[in-house]
Order: sequence, then C-alpha cells, then structure tokens
Amino acid sequence: MNKTININLGGFFFHIDETAYLKLKRYLESIAKSLSDDPQGKNEIIADIEARISELLSEKIADARQVVNDQDIEDIIKIMGQPEDYADADDTFSEKSYSSQSTSSSTKKLFRDGEDKFLGGVASGLAYYLDLDTIWVRLGFIAFTIFGGFGFLLYIILWILLPEARTTAEKLQMEGTPVNIDNIEKKIREEFTNVSENLKDVASKASDKIKEGASEISEKINKSFSGKAQKNNGLQDLINTIAIIIQTIFKIIGKFIGILIIFIAAAVILSLIIGGFSIGSLEWLQVDGNYIHYPPFIYESTMPKWLLMTFGFLLIGIPFLMFFILGLRMLSSNVKKLNKAASLTILGIWLVSLLGFIFAGLDYASSHASFGEISEKNSIVIAANDTLTVKMKNDDRIFYRGNLRRSTHKEEVEVAGKKMAYSNFVKVDVKKSTSDESYFLITKSSRGKNKMNAKSNAKEIKYHFNLDNKTLTLDAFYITEFKNIWKDEAIEVTIFLPKDAYIFFDNSTKNFVFNIENETEIYDKDMANHHFIITDASLKCTDCKTPLEEKKDDLIKNIEVSL
Repeated sequence: MNKTININLGGFFFHIDETAYLKLKRYLESIAKSLSDDPQGKNEIIADIEARISELLSEKIADARQVVNDQDIEDIIKIMGQPEDYADADDTFSEKSYSSQSTSSSTKKLFRDGEDKFLGGVASGLAYYLDLDTIWVRLGFIAFTIFGGFGFLLYIILWILLPEARTTAEKLQMEGTPVNIDNIEKKIREEFTNVSENLKDVASKASDKIKEGASEISEKINKSFSGKAQKNNGLQDLINTIAIIIQTIFKIIGKFIGILIIFIAAAVILSLIIGGFSIGSLEWLQVDGNYIHYPPFIYESTMPKWLLMTFGFLLIGIPFLMFFILGLRMLSSNVKKLNKAASLTILGIWLVSLLGFIFAGLDYASSHASFGEISEKNSIVIAANDTLTVKMKNDDRIFYRGNLRRSTHKEEVEVAGKKMAYSNFVKVDVKKSTSDESYFLITKSSRGKNKMNAKSNAKEIKYHFNLDNKTLTLDAFYITEFKNIWKDEAIEVTIFLPKDAYIFFDNSTKNFVFNIENETEIYDKDMANHHFIITDASLKCTDCKTPLEEKKDDLIKNIEVSL
C-alpha cells in the first residue's frame, strides 16, 4: 500500500500517492534543469507549467477526495511532453513509457484577449477562435448593432461570460497552440523579448531627448557669452518672445480645432450608430414600416436594403472615423497613425461602399428615366339638361382616412396578404365634350426604364369607380406595387359632358377637383356642393351667389348677431 501525500500545485490541493508524487517531482526537476542555461523568465515558465498540470489534473479528478495515481501522471506527461523533446539537459527525466513525442491537443478555447483589445477584448478573442482578422469581427459587431439591433447587447453578454486569457496556458489555448513545455517557454520568452525591446526604445528616446536638451543649453550658454549675441540681446529676446507667443497661439488654435473635429466626428458617428440601431431594431421587431423612411432609390434596388444601408453607414462613417483619429492626433502626439494594412483595408471597404451606392443610384435613375401613361374610356348616359352627380369615397378596410384629401404621400398597406402602396393623389377635371357623347377618362401615369416599361407600371395601378344611374362614385385613392412608391404615379379622372348638361360636385370632392375652368373663376374647393352647367366656353355655376349677394348675406348676419 502506497503512502498518500498532500501537495499544493498551481494553487490547488491534490491527494497523490507516493509513487506518482516522486514521478511528478522528477519530471518538474528535469524541466527546471533544462531551463538552467537561460534563466530569463524561468520562475514564470515553471509556474505556468505547474498551473497547466494542475488544470489537467483537475479535469481528471472528479472528486476532491480522489487520489492521483501513477497512471494519471503518465497521462499528464504524455500531454505536456518530455523536456528532451525541446531542449538538451544535463539530467533528463526519461522512462520507456514516455519515449514518444507529445500528443498534446491543439483544441482552441474561447477567451477574451486582454492584450489586443478596444473595449473588453471580445472581438480579438473571437478572431483567434474563428481564424479571422480582428477588424472583420469588429465590423461584424458594428453591423449587427446597426442593422440587427443586438450587436452591442451580444458584445456585453460575451464580455460578461467569457474569461480573459491571463495565464500563458490560457493565451496558448486561445491561439489554438498545444499547451506543452516548449510552447509555454516560447510564449514567455517572446513576452520578455517584447518588454525588453520596448524598454530599449524608451531608453533610446530618453537618451536622445537628454542629448537634445544638453545641446540646446550649451548653445544658449555660448550665445549668452558671445559679444555679438550680447549686442543684439534686447532685440533678439523680443523677436524670440513674439515667436513663442505666435507659436503658442497656433498650438492653442490647433488644439481647439482638434476638439471641434473630435466633437463633430463623434456626434456624426454616434448618430449613425443610434439611427442604425433604431432602424435595425424596428426591422428586427417587425414594426410597421410607416416608422421607417428609407431613401427613394432603396425600394426598387437589385441589392437588399440591409446591404445598401450598410454601405451608407460605412460611406459616411469611415471618413468621420478618420476625422476623429485626426482630432485625437492633434490633441496628443501619443496617438499613433493607423498602420498601412489597416489603412488600405479601411480604404478598400469605403471604396466598395461608394461603388455600391453609385450602382444603386444609377439603377434608380435608369428605372425613373421615362414617363408613361395609359387612359381608360368609360361611357356615361348623360344628355342635355341631365345632371351628373360626382362623389368620392375611401375604403376604410384598406386604410382609414377620416378627412379625404389629395396628397402625394404614400402609405404602406396590406391587400390580400401582399404589401402594397396606398395613395390619394387623384385629380378630377371636367370639360365640354366635342360631340354629344358623354364619357370619362381614367388616366394612369408612372415612370420606368423606358416608355413601354413606364406604361406597363401605370397599367398595374389598381383604381375603381362605380356608376349608378346618373351618380359617378370615384375612389379617393389608388393601390400600386410597393416597389413603385417613388415613381411619381398618379390618377387623373377627366369627365366630358355635352353642352347644357349639368354636373353637381358632392362635398367629398372638394379636395380632389383640380384646376377646372369656370366662368366665375370659383376656386376648386369652393365648387363643392354647387351645380354647374356646361357652356361653350367652360362651366357656369347655377346656384352660386354673386360677390354683392355674399356681402348682403354677411351684413345681415352681422346685424342679427348685434341684435
């Protein structure tokens, strides 16, 4: 029966039998000896190796009361590797069972990168895990924030849940590198080398500054003891003082401009992020599209709306990001310029966005290049001395409109389960017929890539009317394809009546009659609720009061009120 020993390894306590303990002790001693020729970072390397062994043992030992045995140590050594596999040592630990090369797994683990972080190191850690450049992951989070509405929330959640890679073993696991003796040693020595180089750079810069300062002091001392310098000392001091003042003023102005640039750039970028987040959230939550107003060229573009909005964000955001960095550099010389690779990447992204917008603009312009219209003729049985009554109505089942008005604005509606565009841009006109025939024309107009395409778009406009005896009821709206929402579509109803025929405009038509010629030059809206007769020249009101009669009525009303 083997004796059990309690050990502290990497901050964790383990119960280990005596044979396993001795094997582990010899293994760690052999590693220490292999590092003795180069003591730089030796203690840190040993500490990281012990921490990694402790982690592997914790994975094997499910119960804290379980005793680590000889086989457990063998498995650990197989994973970590033999010291002689990586370096020559005076006294190496070697057994037949451990003669093979390390079988360490290179499985990646997800961590936050604390060394290359903008906020919490989430993007950099994901970049390691996905084998991507960090900039693409960061752009992905920005895109999800703007157009999905959840990118920022996802970042915060990952920031909370993911641990930061602090130890050397965790950094290797994050990079997907096998955690063995060799890689731990290499990683630590790299970190020491980087620190050493940074210290050398700092020391070199400090030395240069000291030399420059000493040179300036020596120069000033020489000038002060020079006879020539003494002769012009007063004038020279005045010039130097003025130069310093001017230089200081320019520095202050430069700082102020830098602050102004930072403020403007930050405001624009923040507005883009908030606006994109809002639109993205509304889209994601499937909120009514009436709250979202996209630029006209987006609606019929061959590219998806989210892609065009991304292009727009980048097209505006990237220049202001550059201005933001410029402002920071104007305030502080410690802010470094972007490296060549990052600059070229950002420039490439911006050029792609610009080309995308140019393509969308050209596509929009070509789809609106030509104007076309079609007319539908409908007969009316109205002769001389007959009266035609004209009314307007709306279908509240499609879109409720309490007050009927003509408007160019379009609304998004659903008709038979399909998204359509609703508009009240309907005009009504009345003219004398060139014959005894009574009829009305419904003219539909639209735009398209060419004349035929425009007429085809116009033909698809859905507009209805009802003719009952001598009453013509017109729709106060029309329905069109939603993609044609910006194609200047309209409906014009022109009624042709013979001479001496009468027409009555119902009150519902007052906002739809348009530029109807009449002998008394009554305003379009005032023609409602009145009868008109068709004359050779135009229309003549039969029940309208003259200006003198209206003045009399107003006088009578005032007298009645005063009494």
